[in-house]
Amino acid sequence: MEKLLNELSTECCPAYNLDSDIEIDVQVPENLKRNLSLGLPNVAESDLLRHFTNLSRKNYALSTTFYPLGSCTMKYNPLVNERIAKFDNFTKLHPYQDSKTIQGVLEIMYNLEKDLCEISGMDCFSLQQAAGAHGEFASLLIIAKYFKSIKQKRTKIIVPDSAHGTNPASAAFAGFDIVPLKSESDGSIVPEKLKEILTPETAAIMLTVPNTLGTFEKNILEISKIIHKNGSLLYYDGANLNAVMGMVRPGDMGFDIMHINLHKTFSTPHGGGGPGSGPVGVKAFLEPFLPVPKIESKGNEFILNYEKPESIGKLKAFVGNFPVILKAYVYIKSLGAKGLKNVSEQAVLNANYMLARLKDKIDVPAGCRCMHEFVLAPKALFKNAVRTLDVAKRLLDCGYYAPTVYFPLIVEEAIMIEPTETESKETLDTFVDALIKIILEEASLEPQKLKDAPISTAVGRLNEVEAARNPILKWK
Repeated sequence: MEKLLNELSTECCPAYNLDSDIEIDVQVPENLKRNLSLGLPNVAESDLLRHFTNLSRKNYALSTTFYPLGSCTMKYNPLVNERIAKFDNFTKLHPYQDSKTIQGVLEIMYNLEKDLCEISGMDCFSLQQAAGAHGEFASLLIIAKYFKSIKQKRTKIIVPDSAHGTNPASAAFAGFDIVPLKSESDGSIVPEKLKEILTPETAAIMLTVPNTLGTFEKNILEISKIIHKNGSLLYYDGANLNAVMGMVRPGDMGFDIMHINLHKTFSTPHGGGGPGSGPVGVKAFLEPFLPVPKIESKGNEFILNYEKPESIGKLKAFVGNFPVILKAYVYIKSLGAKGLKNVSEQAVLNANYMLARLKDKIDVPAGCRCMHEFVLAPKALFKNAVRTLDVAKRLLDCGYYAPTVYFPLIVEEAIMIEPTETESKETLDTFVDALIKIILEEASLEPQKLKDAPISTAVGRLNEVEAARNPILKWK
């Protein structure tokens, strides 16, 4: 177990030393003076360096292990994009600079918006949103503003149980009432069931295509007609865009508004709390409602236009998370149209290869074909009170980051796997071998091994209920 800095602290190694002979000509008001000491741990610089270096070695990362995290698209991203994002020309910019001094930056962002329009089939984009859920929230505010502008009171959002997990929370946060829609065993929607719950109050339906079971929505064109006939809008959650780039565009399927996760699909490692970017794309009739400022080309100059009276306003400081935006731009320009299509083809191929090796051994609720991810339902194979969580913990001992578990909620004891396009056949095979061994052998013959897992990690199995109810958030 790695010790905390407070546990490494000793009186013989002061963390700082203020020379008492130095006169500081600063008068600090009494109400701003500290009443207590800083309480910093006393650690020598060499020990401090080793402490954080050792911690970094214990992290799971794409540079150290396979990351098959379903729905999150945890793929390797080219390091050249990271290097470009670190160029002094970009890192030394100040967010308060006048737009005339950052014309290159605005040109990159303007061009990326055009590229995303081409990839998605949308007419306009905003890059301001900081993450996927932020993009969902912005989209729902746009939907609300649109219906207000045409003097219609629509307060309900339909969310299928196979949609991306953040959709209900985003809709509720934006002030809508949630109408759940039960999907079929493969996560698809029956048009007749959709018609039953549509009302004049329905503002939109939020769809993830492919859905969270890894299946493409086969009725999407009919669904689009039904929704639009009702005067409602069709929203596309871009979490699974990595499955369809270059093959089909949300705009061509009938979607009116969508968000894209640049940090999943276009070259920024996802997870760990950031960084992220969730651009929102819309059809032309929704363009007036996009956040301000809008990047526009005016003659030979790029400007930030705040004069958008119907806009939902500003959702984030400045114009977006530029380093993430820059990496996405480089990624798209490096690959081109054929390269992006190949990304999706390889992601789908890898997922179907893994599924082909597993489908005869472990139940697959959505069938034997998938897009870029698939869901296993191993509950029938479990004995001795073994659960999916135990399998996930045991995979950590095998050197893998565990896949998504217990999601989607419509599959009991679900294991959701997304290999992405960047993994080799050898990596996929060794992971599948480990998963089969754990579920088909160890779960029956050595259940305690799973219950005790993980045993090779820096931190062992935690009491998750206790941690949730009585979290220790500071050093005592």
